[in-house]
Amino acid sequence: MIPENALDELRAMLGERLSTGKGDLDLHGQSETWHPPMPPDAVSYPRSTQEVADIVAVCARHNVPVIGWGTGTALEGHASAPRGGVTVDFRHMAAVLEVRAEDMLVRVQPGCTREALNQELRATGMMFPVDPGANASLGGMAATRASGTTAVRYGTMRDQVRGLEVVLADGRVIRTGTLAAKTSAGYDLTSLFVGSEGTLGLITELTLRLHGQPEAISAAVCAFPDTGAAIDTVILATQMGLRPARVEFLDAATAQIINDHDGGTFEMRPHLMLEFHGSDAAVAEEAERFGALAAEAGGSGYRWATQVEDRNRLWAMRHAAYHTILASRPGSTAVVTDVCVPISRMGEAIDRAAAEIAASPIPGPILGHVGDGNYHAILLVDRSSETELAQAKRLSDAMVLHALDLGGTATGEHGVGLGKLHMMAREHGAAWDVMGAVKRALDPDGLMNPGKLVRQN
Repeated sequence: MIPENALDELRAMLGERLSTGKGDLDLHGQSETWHPPMPPDAVSYPRSTQEVADIVAVCARHNVPVIGWGTGTALEGHASAPRGGVTVDFRHMAAVLEVRAEDMLVRVQPGCTREALNQELRATGMMFPVDPGANASLGGMAATRASGTTAVRYGTMRDQVRGLEVVLADGRVIRTGTLAAKTSAGYDLTSLFVGSEGTLGLITELTLRLHGQPEAISAAVCAFPDTGAAIDTVILATQMGLRPARVEFLDAATAQIINDHDGGTFEMRPHLMLEFHGSDAAVAEEAERFGALAAEAGGSGYRWATQVEDRNRLWAMRHAAYHTILASRPGSTAVVTDVCVPISRMGEAIDRAAAEIAASPIPGPILGHVGDGNYHAILLVDRSSETELAQAKRLSDAMVLHALDLGGTATGEHGVGLGKLHMMAREHGAAWDVMGAVKRALDPDGLMNPGKLVRQN
């Protein structure tokens, strides 16, 4: 519990923007997946970096944990509060602060969402490309080193963050990075905080790279006889220099669920969903060349469209796939896998995962970002069944261990949080202890988002 004198200091500072109401606490203790509720003791709603620094300083004096909160879309319990404490909700720090068109940069506050930023940029001819599906906050996306459907062409959050403003565990405010395109001056602190999941400090401002809006966009869909044919087509296309902006995989089970829920017309086979960006001529050429490669691999039903309505409908189905899959088993929650492997081994990894799921009593449709070797199995479990949850965790762990054996990682984009913590030693070995040393150097009392990412003090 938070000491009453700490609450008094925070109330004096924030007034009604400090909440201890049950509704607020419950909301900020929830996860979108299987993780049990872990509410904080209080929720704060700062409006400025100085207020964030003051909140953190109060918590540091009273040994109170601090947890950052963006939009609550994380899947691995990143924003839960296993030790209680104060959640810092950034909803009132959501502004686009500056667009530097000539430098292709933008400064934003952490609560700004990717959709809000792109709406703001519509008239500039620029866009922010990272698309994790959910309308996540940019601060949260940086904290988890998120990516998504467009990473195959544009990269992940790691590639987009030029600089940060961060409040450290003792209340100090630092800035990392510069507006310059490169630097050789000292440690790369920007990269240290990107992916740190709030365990080293709270991000209060981001400077992000922008990209030009493509002149033309086309979307395509193709069915394949099996997973291997689909993956091999993607590998060959990459080797031939094709650069799709999105390359998404759906297994037959996912295709069936989307058909039933959204009125889709997918064949009951594995599919690729693609998007091409560029000039009119370049987009048409890439779409046609990919179609020819797909046909050679036994693909069927290849079709591509340039109409905005058709593209939007296609990607709306893909982005809603997680919740559509959840709805296919009413009353269920999910253990969501997030492994990433070298693309050359992706067909093997998916086939093995599918076989293990088929041999279990757990439904587990598979989809993913095959352009960069990342796939998700949505392991559906009855919320009231500890037996099913244990079986799903066993399946998830088996996929992680296989991915690590193939030279991959436990998490390609969702982050570690609570859910992948037990796999960190297996993936990183002694390097995990080094991460812990960095954590202790910057947060010696272990107050910043405790219980996540690193071995506990």
